[in-house]
Amino acid sequence: MDTAFLANLLLVVDTGSMAEAARRVGVTPAAIAQQVQALERELGVTLLIRAGRTVIPTEAGHRVIERARGLVADFAELKAHALEGEAAGELRIGTITTALLSLLPDVLANFSRGYPRAKVLIRAGTSMELYDTLQRGDLDVAICLHPAFALPKAYDWHLLREEPLVVLAPARLSHEDPHELLRREPFVRYDRSLGGGKQADQYLRAARIVPRELFELNSLMAIAMMVDRGLGVSLVPDIVSPMTAALAVAHLPLPMPAEPRRFGVVWQRASPRARLIRGLLQCADEAAAASIDAGTSKIHAQPIQ
Repeated sequence: MDTAFLANLLLVVDTGSMAEAARRVGVTPAAIAQQVQALERELGVTLLIRAGRTVIPTEAGHRVIERARGLVADFAELKAHALEGEAAGELRIGTITTALLSLLPDVLANFSRGYPRAKVLIRAGTSMELYDTLQRGDLDVAICLHPAFALPKAYDWHLLREEPLVVLAPARLSHEDPHELLRREPFVRYDRSLGGGKQADQYLRAARIVPRELFELNSLMAIAMMVDRGLGVSLVPDIVSPMTAALAVAHLPLPMPAEPRRFGVVWQRASPRARLIRGLLQCADEAAAASIDAGTSKIHAQPIQ
């Protein structure tokens, strides 16, 4: 029995669609259907049935899937254990979107040079989604915000960046008072369901500022672009990204103290992919240091950035 077929069966069940499972693994839906049929022939039972546009497990399928999850996980750990002495294997990385669009490309460029035989799978999500996925064993490492609770002893945390809250404003307003801008100008709010958005909301309450809200968005890149277009101002973590480097946007420090947004790497200490994770951490530290240097140079060269 091919464990890859079992893994793809689980993906079909989790996504509810052969087409979506095929898209995620880079094959055709027909290939996924053939794999499921091969499993059904070998096991002698029907595993899936159609229900409208989705597929659901049969009663026998539920029994098989329950055992298959353990088998697939055990085989992945066995493979990782066999490759522990080699700079190879599969590393499943979860990341918040901000890191994906700023730090992670440089991290992966360094990592791929140092570990050319490693296969990297990337999943984007919110910090809590990634942490939950890590707990289920579906990720090896997550690049995310530090959870608002104490991590269990089985997990380790490595800080990559601290990003202070700043007021983003059009460059022409770079010499004005940040609080006055937040009170006067249209306000583009960072999503309050996210860590940085919650911090911004807490600051506004502490400063007794009620902004004239225009939009609420969950993308820091989109917020920076809207500020660049003159739509308003915002209060966000101060990110460093090549996607925003050319924007005519001022990053104004706040008059009152505020907790920075902290993001880093979390993983299970007993992970069988410890060697690859250590390599990823080294590459991440190098990329984070380079981004800070680049950001500092840019601020000195062009104060309104």
